[in-house]
Amino acid sequence: MPQFNGKYVSWAHTVVAYAAFVGAFIVGVSLHYHKIVQNEHYGYPDEWFPSVSATIGDRYPERSVFMVFIAITSGPRFVLVGLWYILTRRPNTSLPGIIAATGLFRTLTCGGWTYVTSTDDHDWHDIFMISYLVATLPWTLGCLALSPPNPTAIKYRKVLAGLFFGTLVPLVYWFIQHKVHKRAGGRPPNPPLKSLSDSRAAYTIYAFFEWSLILFDVAFDAVTALDFQTFELVVRDVKGLSRGDAKLLKESVKEKDHDSSLIQTSTFEGPYYWPAILDALAEILHGYFFWSILTSLGLLVWYFPLWHMGISGYEVMVMSTISPLMLGVPFIRSLCIKYNRWIHMSTMAGLLAWLVKDPANRLFTVGFAVWMGCLGWSAEWYAERRNSARLQRRVLAWSIGLILSSISKFANHTNNPVWPILHAGIGGWNKTALLAAMFAIWRSTRPVTTSGGDFVPLNAKKGSSLLAGLGFGGLMFAMHSLLSDSSTMILWVWEGYPVRGPLAAPHGAVTLICMSAGVFFGIALPGFFASWTAFGLGAVGAALLTLYSNWTGYYGGLLLAFYIMGVAPVIISSAVQHNPAATFGFGFFCYNIMVLFHVWVVAYAFVPGGPLVREHTDWVMITTILMIGAGVFSALITNSTHKQKSTSSPRGRKQTAYFVHILLALQLLTGSIAYLRFPTNDYTPYHRDEKLITAGIWTIHFSLDNDMWSSERRMRDAIKELELDVVGLLESDLQRIIMGNRDTTQYLAEDLGMYVDYGPGPNKHTWGSALLSKFPIVNSTHHLLPSPVGELAPAIEATLDVYGTLVDVFVFHSGQEEDPEDRRLQSEYLAKVMKASPRPAILLSYLVIKPKEGNYHTYVGEKSGMHDIDESDWDRWCEYILYKDIKRVGYARVSRGTITDTEIQVGKFVVGEPASYTNERIPEDQVRPGRRFPALFRGEGVRGHRYHVFDEPWYYA
Repeated sequence: MPQFNGKYVSWAHTVVAYAAFVGAFIVGVSLHYHKIVQNEHYGYPDEWFPSVSATIGDRYPERSVFMVFIAITSGPRFVLVGLWYILTRRPNTSLPGIIAATGLFRTLTCGGWTYVTSTDDHDWHDIFMISYLVATLPWTLGCLALSPPNPTAIKYRKVLAGLFFGTLVPLVYWFIQHKVHKRAGGRPPNPPLKSLSDSRAAYTIYAFFEWSLILFDVAFDAVTALDFQTFELVVRDVKGLSRGDAKLLKESVKEKDHDSSLIQTSTFEGPYYWPAILDALAEILHGYFFWSILTSLGLLVWYFPLWHMGISGYEVMVMSTISPLMLGVPFIRSLCIKYNRWIHMSTMAGLLAWLVKDPANRLFTVGFAVWMGCLGWSAEWYAERRNSARLQRRVLAWSIGLILSSISKFANHTNNPVWPILHAGIGGWNKTALLAAMFAIWRSTRPVTTSGGDFVPLNAKKGSSLLAGLGFGGLMFAMHSLLSDSSTMILWVWEGYPVRGPLAAPHGAVTLICMSAGVFFGIALPGFFASWTAFGLGAVGAALLTLYSNWTGYYGGLLLAFYIMGVAPVIISSAVQHNPAATFGFGFFCYNIMVLFHVWVVAYAFVPGGPLVREHTDWVMITTILMIGAGVFSALITNSTHKQKSTSSPRGRKQTAYFVHILLALQLLTGSIAYLRFPTNDYTPYHRDEKLITAGIWTIHFSLDNDMWSSERRMRDAIKELELDVVGLLESDLQRIIMGNRDTTQYLAEDLGMYVDYGPGPNKHTWGSALLSKFPIVNSTHHLLPSPVGELAPAIEATLDVYGTLVDVFVFHSGQEEDPEDRRLQSEYLAKVMKASPRPAILLSYLVIKPKEGNYHTYVGEKSGMHDIDESDWDRWCEYILYKDIKRVGYARVSRGTITDTEIQVGKFVVGEPASYTNERIPEDQVRPGRRFPALFRGEGVRGHRYHVFDEPWYYA
């Protein structure tokens, strides 16, 4: 019977695959060089190296060369997947079948992006390509997990997998430089480049990394030749590897390598894999719902001082977290440990709170859920103090639960779909969450037959419970304030246009990946995170995040995120060795103080003692890091003395790996979300033919409506129906614990198709100003206006490309009425900025003045060069629209409905026609239809929005 060694299948696949790509490249460069280096923005000589897609799919005959060879590759490829399944299949596990199915899917998607080229259908080409890359992760990890004990093959697989996934980071970076920033080209490398970064041709550099991916991907599959040497295609397995016999596996390796320490079996073996995965998923969901309920509390508290314009008394509900102080009583501690499942079950009240219509009662309901949740988790951690593996899994579940909470917000534009400020009509998943929580809590908790509440460690005096509590409080605050939303640190470093740093989407995925890496290395290298070296790295990251903007600040934030997630097991495993009231109770109290501290720095004008901490986010960060350092110091003593006293089973340690498998799956989910949210940057104004720009100003009251519901969707509807091309939003900075760490502008910008400038970030101590625009934002500058006494006044100065004409738009929020000197200084500052603008300009503002009185004459007139949109409108106090050197054609005031406490003001302007500053009005029938305001808002209007004050729009000649 003829025989054929299995390794030749792998070599055939590799050679033909490389021939397909190299052949297409040679033919393409020879025949169509200038055409295949051309992209949507630049061509030769700015771009001088072709991308893979352009090489294999844009031109004949290189496209045909590639398709012929890749078709030949498909046969060996399918055989390779089949042989890999035969080689790796094991009894009592379905993982080899899953990996084989993934390999088949990956091969089919390869055919998709091969035969549907970017020229044929760019969208489907990208869909197949992204699917291929996403499927590559489980395929690669599966091959590593199922690798036969061949040290050489395992080594090469690890190296090539690391190179492949490491290349994805610069690949995405340079793609964003090309796609989002439209980075201009340079010249071909003559003289040769010293480094890739010397070239400004972003797509050319991207192409190098894209070709590298191809080389690493094919090489990874080529490694199977080392394993297939034992296969002869009769088809007959001559070594018995396919039977999964561990003894035969080890004997086959020992023939070549006598180091038995390299011989390992798969972590996926045995009949317990899927039940264990389900257990891990339940525990992670349990952690997710804890974080979801906790992060909703601040939102509900904020509603009351927001509408009272000062301290309301409801702020005391922030203290709902200090329930672990009750664990200081032995009897209560024993009950909480014994009936821990039912304590956790009671937290589901927080998921039912959306049914409570009265805002105060809704707050009390969530406060009760937070009280029970903090009590339940603290008691459970304490109960597991003698089982290190079980404790580690609980901390893992809690930490990954935070990541899952952040992912759910990343997918939902910074709103968590299970929060009680949402219902089904505005994106809430409340009912689904309740069912999932019941399953998760029931499966992840277990009845306790002994109290465990009277145990006191023999060396409880080793280490300090006070320092351990400080460490836990600092950890909680850092995780909540910086990591509960993937865009928080990105907005810390945001400085406007042109973009010089990360974007909330897609770079929020990078934040989440770094958090996940911190969790993984926290369990893999606990000794490192318990060291002062790791603490120093975390402190450096905090300093960079606080002191720098753009990419430098963000890199610091990523380093800090990595450290915070990695140090969590160290701090919590130390805290459980002390009285839980003295660590978790005191820790949550310190966390609450930090929550108030980081609100006081911006709310200093409304709270007692506020001026003492005014604008000192740096103090908040220093305090947080010192608190974490106190916890590390205590852990260095406590954990070392208890190292030999904890017990765990081998099976318990193995179960920890299942959490890592879910963590990896979450990275796939994160990458998919980032892809779906990738900005298109192809936005179209409503009335291009008229060269019309419709601009509005709206104070959105932090996106909570009168009834404590999230207002983004109703805001979206009003902005869309008013056909606003440009809108300024005020009171829009929600990136604090008390506001839910949200960003309304992300949802509005993506849903409405607009560019967005968030304005001064949350570390700039303002209530926020933001700009949304259908027109490209060429440049923007953020201003903090003089405010010696009262709240900081933010302003955005942006230059827009409006139908080829540069127009300056200013968005501004003045200080409050109680500080007249602040407002006078602010009016003079802004007047100078507007006067200095050489271009047509529009001001969208909140001025706190009466028409034709006081500071009005600074904003309007010679000092600023600006004109009031209508001087005869005497009934104004807060919002104003001013303009210069641009034709004004319309003005309207629209009521707020129940969304906020402030109306919408709208002005219509035309680019390219002479400006007119007279108040000569004309009837609507003399206005061209494309320049009219929507009739939808006449009379009673829609959803509470109507033309009010003068009950109809005004038009001007």
